[in-house]
Amino acid sequence: MDIAQNAALVVVDVQKGFEEAEYWGTRNNPAADDNIAALIDAWQSTGRPVVFVRHDSVSPGSPLRTGYEGNGFKEYVERQRGRGSGDELLVTKRVNSAFLGTPDLGAWLREAEISQVVLAGIQTNMCVETTARMGGNLGYEVVVAFDATYTFGLEGPFGWRQSADELARASAVSLHGGGFATVVTTEDVLTAAK
Repeated sequence: MDIAQNAALVVVDVQKGFEEAEYWGTRNNPAADDNIAALIDAWQSTGRPVVFVRHDSVSPGSPLRTGYEGNGFKEYVERQRGRGSGDELLVTKRVNSAFLGTPDLGAWLREAEISQVVLAGIQTNMCVETTARMGGNLGYEVVVAFDATYTFGLEGPFGWRQSADELARASAVSLHGGGFATVVTTEDVLTAAK
């Protein structure tokens, strides 16, 4: 795997509100935050572009709602913002895909002639997966650093319940097997980005 010198790291929704376990339930992958931080460090130290995405929920009770403390980035992300020598962009969104936020992520990538994006963040099967699917559909080479993502268990129709690990694995299989993205580890990405 090759990581282009101008590949954009897209850090999806790494916000304080996801720490509210009573709202979200049990998460998986406790190492995700360390892996996300390592990716940001690597991108900033090599001058590659970083996109920080924030979900501004319009749901009144959401821990990610605008004006609530949980809407802000986690502390380690906030500390890292603005510290790299490469371009940086903040995208805000109200839906799952970072490609449907403000400013227009696709337009920014095209203007910078960036064709490869590396995704990390929260939640694996929601905003990370949706952004990856749209990115793949739009013709970008999408790489998902799987262990730099996490999610929560979820109940669906018919009383079916999937654990966070089950949902994350299903997301990885759908993205990779379906040709939307290449799903790899953080170590794979860091090695290729040197």
